[in-house]
Amino acid sequence: MARLFHVPLSPFCRKVRLVLAEKKIEVELVEERYWEAEPDFLRRNPAAKVPVLRLDGIMMAESTAICEYIEETRPEPELMPKEAADRLEVRRIVSWFDDKFHAEVTSKLLYERVNKKVMGQGYPDSAAVKAGAKAIKYHLDYMTWLLDHRRWLAGDVMTLADFAAAAHLSALDYISDVDWNRSEAVKDWYAKIKSRPAFRGILADQVSGFPPPRHYNDLDF
Repeated sequence: MARLFHVPLSPFCRKVRLVLAEKKIEVELVEERYWEAEPDFLRRNPAAKVPVLRLDGIMMAESTAICEYIEETRPEPELMPKEAADRLEVRRIVSWFDDKFHAEVTSKLLYERVNKKVMGQGYPDSAAVKAGAKAIKYHLDYMTWLLDHRRWLAGDVMTLADFAAAAHLSALDYISDVDWNRSEAVKDWYAKIKSRPAFRGILADQVSGFPPPRHYNDLDF
């Protein structure tokens, strides 16, 4: 069986979990307090980052590299298009969320509100939280623009781009930091992806000291 060392609210771990579930790959989840930099974990990934996946006898790190390995070795159901230009767009949007969205939103909301407390690093920086709350509006508007022109974020079929975006938004939704009323298009998109069987494990997550809002695991919001 595959084994994933993860943190429940990490969007990077959630992206890998969604891909594994969509591909119907059975996996054992092991919560990892990566910030403690235990020697055993550092042997798995000297970068001291999650996720780390053991699959096919290989210890893998970096979420996008992991997802693309899974896609190459388990191509069904397909999460990357066949055409090079379409794959380029998927990778662009994955990078948008894992780099730009993460830096401007996730790190300023989720990390400030949750990670600091869990890691014992003090209280949230109110300026950072305010900046994140402002930035997410821009990103939701950009998603709205994409969805006004496409069925899914990268085109007419669901891809890894949608899982990357949903991983970040689901983690933020756990702490009620997504205004779903801002965009009907984004809300409808999230409802579609949230209702997939692959999402069930994520919707069942419980983080000690941080109960999710009532709507979190409600497929109809």
